[in-house]
Amino acid sequence: MSPSNFRLLAFETTPIGDLCLRRRELLASPGTIITEITLDQELLMSSHNTASERALATEALERHAGSELSVLVGGLGLGYTASEALKSSRVHRVEVVELLPEVIGFMRGGLVPLSAELAAEPRFGVREGDVFALLNEPANEHWDIVLIDVDHSPQERLDLREPDPQHETANEAFYSEPGLARAKQHLAPGGILAVWSYVESSPFVEALRATFTNVEAIPVIYENDLVDEELTDWLFVARD
Repeated sequence: MSPSNFRLLAFETTPIGDLCLRRRELLASPGTIITEITLDQELLMSSHNTASERALATEALERHAGSELSVLVGGLGLGYTASEALKSSRVHRVEVVELLPEVIGFMRGGLVPLSAELAAEPRFGVREGDVFALLNEPANEHWDIVLIDVDHSPQERLDLREPDPQHETANEAFYSEPGLARAKQHLAPGGILAVWSYVESSPFVEALRATFTNVEAIPVIYENDLVDEELTDWLFVARD
């Protein structure tokens, strides 16, 4: 790849690995510019395929009949989930909790495609924090919709520290029945919890069904032309 087709926007060492923000032109589609975040040289998120990130918001919104909705988003990423939620006139507020200050810096520094859009949106807010730790604590605030897109899957998690068999991490606890019961306390009456995963997870579905009355596992199928392959991400949507 020639230097003109690739630009390194930022490189940061974080507690979960080396984070790289890059912008490049697709060689197979001249003129198409995409932004990507990698973690330890593995692709974490891309502006090229955002169907499932956006569907995380739309699927939850379609299942909530209310208005003046408050939405909590766990994980900023490139901002596509928050942006999609804000497209609804029924949404009063979107608050994002992002673990890595570097990712917040990418957005605030104008380095990602949705930077200007999100910065200009008065209903949008973002703060540094661990959304799993927040949902594990007693609820001081109640949300109509909680959207989680942090880990690769319930089994493949981005933990801040090495696994300790004696102590659960906050995100490990979230995927269990007790953790989901604590998270549920943060939902307003009629509230919806939706979680993104790149694979199906039957154990997590079972834990959700032990906690919520109505649980759906929704496949989001899309064509990834970067690898010429049809891929499926999964959304787990739960409500009473």
